[in-house]
Formats: sequence, structure tokens, C-alpha cells
Amino acid sequence: MVISSPSAVEECLAKNDIVFANRPPFTLSKYVGYDNSTLSTSFYGDHWRNLRRIGMLEVFSSNRLNAFSGIRREEIKFFLKKLYDISSNGFAKVELKPLLMELTFNMIIRMIAGKRYYSEETTGKEKEEAKQFKETIEETFEYAGASYLGDFLPILQWIDYGGFLKRAERLGKRTDSLWQSFIDEHRKKEIKNTMISHLLSLQESEPEYYTDEVIKGLILDIVFGGTDATAITIEWAMSNLLNHPEILEKAKKELDTKIDDKESLMDETVVSKSPYLQSIITETLRLHPPGPLLIPHLSSQECNVGGYSVEPNTMLLVNAWAVHRDPKLWDDAAKFKPERFESGTNQGIEANKLLPFGLGRRSCPGIGLANRVLGFGLGSLIQCFEWRRVSDLEIDMSEGIGNTMPKAQPLVAMCKARDIMTKALSSSP
Repeated sequence: MVISSPSAVEECLAKNDIVFANRPPFTLSKYVGYDNSTLSTSFYGDHWRNLRRIGMLEVFSSNRLNAFSGIRREEIKFFLKKLYDISSNGFAKVELKPLLMELTFNMIIRMIAGKRYYSEETTGKEKEEAKQFKETIEETFEYAGASYLGDFLPILQWIDYGGFLKRAERLGKRTDSLWQSFIDEHRKKEIKNTMISHLLSLQESEPEYYTDEVIKGLILDIVFGGTDATAITIEWAMSNLLNHPEILEKAKKELDTKIDDKESLMDETVVSKSPYLQSIITETLRLHPPGPLLIPHLSSQECNVGGYSVEPNTMLLVNAWAVHRDPKLWDDAAKFKPERFESGTNQGIEANKLLPFGLGRRSCPGIGLANRVLGFGLGSLIQCFEWRRVSDLEIDMSEGIGNTMPKAQPLVAMCKARDIMTKALSSSP
């Protein structure tokens, strides 16, 4: 069942929230997601509630995220330094997507395990380790982005159509070995100040809750929920800003006025004081939700939606992309217009119709981390560089294929470091 109206969304994810709180048992999640037992894939029940509690209190709480703010700032500076080296002598052409992927992966993996796999400085054993990590991650993303017909026609699983089951099983063993190696290394070397070290310290007092499998499942969800989608969203935002230079200029002026030390790089606290920057991010998520159909839901019992009877075990797909672009809900629905979310406008209430992170009890628990990385990453690009299109032609905004709806044509733009960059990079982390 596919829904694409706010009234149907409210019926399914508010009125019948518990009924649709299950997840379909997808084949890939069986092998890679510990038999569909991670926070994002498990059935609704006591196990899921325990995972949600752990996630909200010990992984995604403000205190835990604040503890890793230094890591995020360092990675932003590494990212900006790469752009500076390219553009310090004048406008230079740059493809943002690979750099953004490096940024988000290094941020996430450093917070999780204290490692920087995406770096030219990686050598020796760590270089080989990084190579294996990248290959495993890329293959997992490739599998996640393709639908397996056996999930919709179970008879195909009996004959292992296309050899998918064997390949998924091998991939599951590799990803499990990767996450377990992180945990084993933390135990052996007594590594501190990472998400894994914190969860292992809790494992000592409550081993029944913080098992290795629970920790590995959380790692899996954080890596695949917080990397690709974040990089793609920043790329969409920059594409829109380059097509609307007046909006880019307004955002730059806002940041210049909100940053107290005019010779330093912005930090995450500036994001909360920059409503126009936040409106740009919100408008980007409206037009380009990283999960256009969200994660599928599954009904646990019979219910009624829109006057129709819905049977148990019905898969629900929420077409967030269609809701976000519904002309009945939004003025100039297809237009990039951040002002619609500014306080005092008559469209502010439309934020209630936004679904980029889902809705209800199965909404994304990592929204706080996502907002920090999106705001800090996009804000730094605006603050530290001048941007313009490669030609007079507008940026191609065609959508590509994939679960996270990437751009069909990667963004290539002209970039030039602003004067602030030299002092910002030399300032303390």
C-alpha cells in the first residue's frame, strides 16, 4: 500500500501508529542486519523498545553528541583545507560529492571507532584495513539500493533467484567481521572516547542489554543512516543555492553577522542562531528527502485507512516526495523557497507536513546528529568560500536512482576561498 496524502499519513503514522510500527523482514536485513534485529529493522516490541532507549539515551542524546563536537569540527577543517588547497589562488572547478562523502564517513567512523579511513595519510596496515572497509561499505550500499524480487515474490527465494541469497550471506559475514573487529580492538587496546567505548562500558554493568550484537546493530544503523544521505543532502542544497545566488548571498550575510569572531570558523552553536540557514536545510529536505519513500512499515493487525480495510502484514510505503511537493499544501510547491519556513510567514505550519525523517514512533532517532552535520557542513561551505556555476546554464536538478535519491548528475561548481579561510584554518580546533 502506497500513501501520498497528509490525511493518509496521519491515519497510518499517528492514529494507527502502533499498528504500522513493524518493519517488513527484508532479505538483506536478515543477513546484514542480524536477522532484522537492529533499531531500524526490528519488529515493534520489547526488543525494539530497548534498542530505542539505548539509542536515544546513550548514542543520540545531546550530551553524547556534544562529547564528539571536537571530532566533527576537526573533520570539517580537514574538508575545508582540501577545498582551500584547490581554490586558494582563484576560482577552481570542484566536484563536491566525493569530498562530502569523505567528510561524512570520517565524521561518523571517528565518532564510532576513532578511525579515519578516508585520508591520504593512511598507510601500512591501516591502509589495507581502510581498503577493505570501503569495499564492504560500497557493496552494502549497492545491495541496499536495489530491490530483491524475492522479498515481493517469496517463491524466488526457494531457487535463490540471481544468487542474491548467497551473496547477501557472504556480505553479512564480512560486515559482521568488520564491526566485531572494531569491538575487539577496543577491548584489546582499551580505546576511549568513542561510541563503542561508551557502549562497552555500559556492557560491563548491563551485559544482557548491551550485547556485542546490539552494539554491532547500532554501528550498522549509524553508518548507513548518517553518511550517504547527509552528503547527498548537502550536495542538493548547494545545487539549489547555485541556481539561486540571491539566496546564497542572504545566507552568507546571515552567517557573517552571527559569528562573533569574524576571523574564525563557525561552530555548531552558530547553526541554532541562523534561522535562514536552517530554513535552507528544511527546504532542501522538502524538495529532496533522502528517503523519498521512507523505510517501509508493516501492519500488525487489520485496520481502516481512508475507509478501506487494510489486512495484517500489509507493507506500507509513504511517498514523502509526493507529500512534500503537493501543490495543495505548498505555495509554488516545485520552487526552492526557504522563506516559506521563516517564523511569521503563513506557511510556517507546513513544517508539520514534512516527513524527511519519518513520523511517529519509528521516526529516525538520529535527527539531532543529522541536523548538526547538515548545518555545520553547509554553513562552513557558505562562510568560507565564494561559489558560482561553471557556466551560465542552471545546475541540472534531475534525480538519480537509489534509496537516498542522489543527483543524476554530480554537482560540479566553481569555488574560491574567501579571505577568512587562512585565519580560520590556523585557529585552534
